[in-house]
Amino acid sequence: MTKAEDTRPHLAGPFISLGHAPFVQPSSYLRPPMAEERPVYREERQGLRAIRNFLKVRTSYDVLPLSFRLIIFDTSLTGIVSAPLWDSKASKFAGLLTTSDYINVIQYYFQNPAALDQIDQFRLDSLREVEKALGVAPPETVSIDPERPLYEACRRMLESRARRIPLVTNDSQTDRSHVLSVLTQYRILKFVAINVPDTQMLRRPLGELLVGTYNNIATASMDTPVIDVIHILVERSISSMPILNSDGMPFCHGIHCLNANISDAGVVYNVFESVDVIALIKGGVYDELGLTVGEVLKKRSPEFPGIYTCSLNDGLDTIFDTIRKSRVHRLVVVDEHFKLKGVLTLSDILQYILLEGENDEV
Repeated sequence: MTKAEDTRPHLAGPFISLGHAPFVQPSSYLRPPMAEERPVYREERQGLRAIRNFLKVRTSYDVLPLSFRLIIFDTSLTGIVSAPLWDSKASKFAGLLTTSDYINVIQYYFQNPAALDQIDQFRLDSLREVEKALGVAPPETVSIDPERPLYEACRRMLESRARRIPLVTNDSQTDRSHVLSVLTQYRILKFVAINVPDTQMLRRPLGELLVGTYNNIATASMDTPVIDVIHILVERSISSMPILNSDGMPFCHGIHCLNANISDAGVVYNVFESVDVIALIKGGVYDELGLTVGEVLKKRSPEFPGIYTCSLNDGLDTIFDTIRKSRVHRLVVVDEHFKLKGVLTLSDILQYILLEGENDEV
């Protein structure tokens, strides 16, 4: 498991075709009889059980670093950044502002150009009007007490489909709530990767687990207008989109170039993320939304970490190694020629380690 710019992924065994949607059955039906059970299956279950037990005895507060800063914005303020929202009139937590909300605002003003002149006066409490106009869900108000088990925080994130959850505590003397911090999926999974050595037991390949998305994946090319990508991000409630090299141009990966005889159609060239849009317009240049994906990606910071990839032969053990060492939000699943096969998100990983085979445990 490596960054895309370092080494090319490889497959250790035969490639598994994912052309058809899998037929979903109870996991117990898919397992071989206990007498014939492979050691890798037993280790996988032991590893998942160890992770869940760890999450149940540690609190959300345990994940917080020794020193950190938290920025909270009043809903009456102008300007939009990612942060918890506070309703000063009601003196309570009002939800979490994320890049998805930012994208909603951008799409709203693109559809209502007459209102664009007033965007600098946009107030955060106007988000409800934007959400109603676009028909999208309002910001998540799910939260958890920092002293509750970390396992409970993870379950709430899965149930609400939230990628992060605020830690909100109540002051018994004033009977007022306080936002302590925000836990992200990445921070939780890194905490697990550092503290649970049993993650090394999760060696079953993704080709068997089918954790992630392998059908109907939204993609774009370097020539796709960025506003079209924004529309798809909002429509599908996703935060990124693989960019494919569909124009047939030679594709080079780091210092390695693919064989010229291999068709380059479907090769992963990059990944467009919602934060790319935010970086593009934070200076107020909204007319640049008409640029192509390729032109927007040229504006990325030189500090951009790169695209992380994996293969269908990788297990979650190597993926947890990557999470422990690097700030990863998603991995693109590719074959030996870097052609797109799927997308693995942190939500997919969190759902697997919490729910896989859970009903079979005593």
